[in-house]
Amino acid sequence: MIEVNLDVMLAVRKMSSQELSERIGITPANLSILKTGKARAIRFSTLEAVCEALSCQPGDILRYVPDEGGMKENE
Repeated sequence: MIEVNLDVMLAVRKMSSQELSERIGITPANLSILKTGKARAIRFSTLEAVCEALSCQPGDILRYVPDEGGMKENE
């Protein structure tokens, strides 16, 4: 599974979710879905905008965590 650490980067950069959503041009509701890990996908353009706004790399906000069972959802 992919773990989203957007809250960590927001805290490090001392930026609010509202400010980030305004800077990257997405709704606070969509940013919340992304932050909570409930998003099923993210556009590269959105990921690029987040990284630009937070001066970070994708790996600073996204992390792969292996499932304990080792099986993928579709298997």
